[in-house]
Amino acid sequence: MAPRAYWKGTLKLSLVSCPVVLYPATTAAEKTRFHMINRETGNRLKQQMVDAETGDIVESDQKGRGYELRKGKYVEIEPEELEAVQIESNHTIDIESFVPSEEIDQRYLNHPYYIAPDGKAAVDAFAVIRDAMKDQDRVALAKIVLTNREHIIAIEPLGKGLLGTTLRFPYELRDEGEFFGDIKSPKITKDMVDLAGHILHSKAAHFDPSKFKDDYETALKALVKRKASGKTIELPEREEKPSNVVSLMDALKQSLKGRGAKKTAAKSHARRATGQRHAPKKAHRSTARHRKAG
Repeated sequence: MAPRAYWKGTLKLSLVSCPVVLYPATTAAEKTRFHMINRETGNRLKQQMVDAETGDIVESDQKGRGYELRKGKYVEIEPEELEAVQIESNHTIDIESFVPSEEIDQRYLNHPYYIAPDGKAAVDAFAVIRDAMKDQDRVALAKIVLTNREHIIAIEPLGKGLLGTTLRFPYELRDEGEFFGDIKSPKITKDMVDLAGHILHSKAAHFDPSKFKDDYETALKALVKRKASGKTIELPEREEKPSNVVSLMDALKQSLKGRGAKKTAAKSHARRATGQRHAPKKAHRSTARHRKAG
């Protein structure tokens, strides 16, 4: 059963329109989260708003919103004044243009949503819009109002449905020149570039997110499980950091050699694992290292 829709409205392409629903494509529900608690009682702590100058606790009816004009000087904005400038949603995604997908700068991509037809009557029109986009291999750009703010949303086919991704506005992006401007342009030999290219080639793969492993999240769950069952937590020994390699060429050569050595070591380890079963203790040390790494 699909979760509750985040937004309902109409997808419109010129005179063709159909009711659609939006669902957030991502979730943080499975991530391990911690709460602040009182060590003495074990009770959860409750946050309170405090005046930064006087230190007094501010009650909810005294709270307001203000914009900082200069350091320590705020102009207060009333709730009804905010409502006056809020954009009222017409619950319509009106497609304005279609652009080649390769022209969309990845930095502008923000939050992804699944777009599905809302009801059986909407399926035909939805399929027409979706399949036309597949044929043209283009991404639709439209406007949508979410939580009283207007967003640009990029829409593209995804399986039987559509994927809508809200885009950031230009003022939300930092200029890369601020960070890359001071990077020097050293003279790199062709041999170095070729060696680096060989390393890249040896690590060539296809994008497969099913292989992504959140080791820190796994270690957190193991930590909580052990602590909840009353088991002691062994702290990991501090690992020595590897020394810096002085020669870039030596580092490249060692990387290529190390690639072959790792494969040999992996095969050797696999052979040993079939004859020995001392994994639990080793796995525990590995988990401890992951906790430290996080």
